[in-house]
Amino acid sequence: MKKIKKKGELHPKNPHKGKYNFKLLVKNLPELKKYLKKNPRGEETIDFSDNKGVILLNKALLKTYYDIDNWDIPKGFLCPPIPGRADYIHYIAGLLKGKRKGVKVLDIGTGANCIYPIIGSQSYNWDFVASEIDPKSIENAKKIVNSNKVLKNKITLKLQKNRENIFEGIIEKNDKFDLTMCNPPFHASLEDALKANKRKVNNLNKENKKVKKGLNFGGQKAELWCPGGERLFLKKMAEESLRFSSQVTWFTSLISNKDNIKPTQKLLYKLGAKDIKILEMSQGQKISRILAWTFKTES
Repeated sequence: MKKIKKKGELHPKNPHKGKYNFKLLVKNLPELKKYLKKNPRGEETIDFSDNKGVILLNKALLKTYYDIDNWDIPKGFLCPPIPGRADYIHYIAGLLKGKRKGVKVLDIGTGANCIYPIIGSQSYNWDFVASEIDPKSIENAKKIVNSNKVLKNKITLKLQKNRENIFEGIIEKNDKFDLTMCNPPFHASLEDALKANKRKVNNLNKENKKVKKGLNFGGQKAELWCPGGERLFLKKMAEESLRFSSQVTWFTSLISNKDNIKPTQKLLYKLGAKDIKILEMSQGQKISRILAWTFKTES
């Protein structure tokens, strides 16, 4: 197994490196201005525990860097941090060895925000199929795609009707994909998810005088947890990927818990994977990992 490490806080091609250019962001989305505040160093920022402010920041980033005029999510759904999501896209682009034309990508669990297909289609001109098990998420993602001309012919949304399946029912007989990607549910139960939410609030309260309960910690069941948590989800994904090994060049998934890497890697080799890579992404003090595997000898 070849382990790839990248130094630096964000991928070199990530446009969100460094500090946010709030002057530019406010110019493109004036509504953001009233949510700006000064941090202890006197620099402009926003209160990241304020859901409305974070959503407006995302809108400004999407408009400024990805030509997206209309984007929103329903109340209670996850609001993704765009710089980190962009990193996933830029790292897996390296698996394609420079291929840019005719690239087709499958995003498993695209969510109501449809963020990966937006960034991937606008950064690399990739075509996406985006799947989701939640009808409300699909409905909102379709609304985003249909209200932005730049996305209409780039993203196809599919509802996964069987919650036990990942690729089955989404990848059709004649489909070919260069990449698949996924940000799996992390927690094994709703109780675990709620406990993690409480810890997040407590940590923010150490930095701020008061964090309002329930702000910016949204997420539906499918976004936050699934039976067995991340490890079981990865096991199911690995086993199911073998059935589509001739139709997909690279399967990839984010892994939040590093302890889940070795068991999944061991299973993949047992299933016959020809190459497995770990791509490490550094974002400040946080280290995220992408597991990538292929069953093809030439990738």
